[in-house]
Amino acid sequence: MLLPRTPWQVTRAVWHALFLREALARTTMDRMAWFWMLLEPIALIAMMVGIRAVISSGQHIGGVHFIPWLICGLFSFFLFRENMMRSIGAINANKGLFAYRQVKPIDPVFIRCYLEGMLKSFIFILFIIVGMLLEIDLVPADPLGALFIWLLLWMLGIGAGLTLSVLSELVPEIGRVVQLTSMPLILISSVMIPLNYLPHEIQQYLMLNPIVHGVESLRACFFESYRAIQGISIVYLSVWALGSVSLGLLLHLRFAMRLKAQ
Repeated sequence: MLLPRTPWQVTRAVWHALFLREALARTTMDRMAWFWMLLEPIALIAMMVGIRAVISSGQHIGGVHFIPWLICGLFSFFLFRENMMRSIGAINANKGLFAYRQVKPIDPVFIRCYLEGMLKSFIFILFIIVGMLLEIDLVPADPLGALFIWLLLWMLGIGAGLTLSVLSELVPEIGRVVQLTSMPLILISSVMIPLNYLPHEIQQYLMLNPIVHGVESLRACFFESYRAIQGISIVYLSVWALGSVSLGLLLHLRFAMRLKAQ
């Protein structure tokens, strides 16, 4: 005779089934899925190294070699962006599962964010190992600090994903606008272009972007000699991360029935 399950056991079983479903869809639906996940950062790194070789003779930024500086910034941004973008279509892609009362609209969003964070962490660790073999300095000088900032960026992406997953279902045009702004966002987040090169008046406005604080803080944890932009604050990043997650949870709680009915 089967014993009745507690609500936590039911939720855990639902999340486990959703995770397997999302993992298989993310990694096996396209035969070259893993190839594209590796190709994107490699292609961007090669492109930016080529551009810098043409327009500048300097090989260092803030006391750090350009290639590890760029790799650290790219993966910081990818962690945020993929959590935000993948969450937008999570509810619509799993609407058929909402017929089961155990499945809530927030469940597929959380699962996608968890999966994307794990994939990005795995690929970043892979790059660090390859960098060590190629004698590229990618080992963090402050591992615990780097892990903490990585988790804050992950949380920031989850918060954006939770919020936009609801708003894009209520107003579909929001999802299209976010997709259009994802590329300009990489240019104003100190990922490929150092903000130190920009006038101080412009820097003041760009520093309102919490991604900048995450990217620069992670670089400071990776490279002991790195001179980060003045004004970087982990507290500011933490407030944004916690605030966005709280907003996303409140929106899911407020519109849960409407999201299921749509």
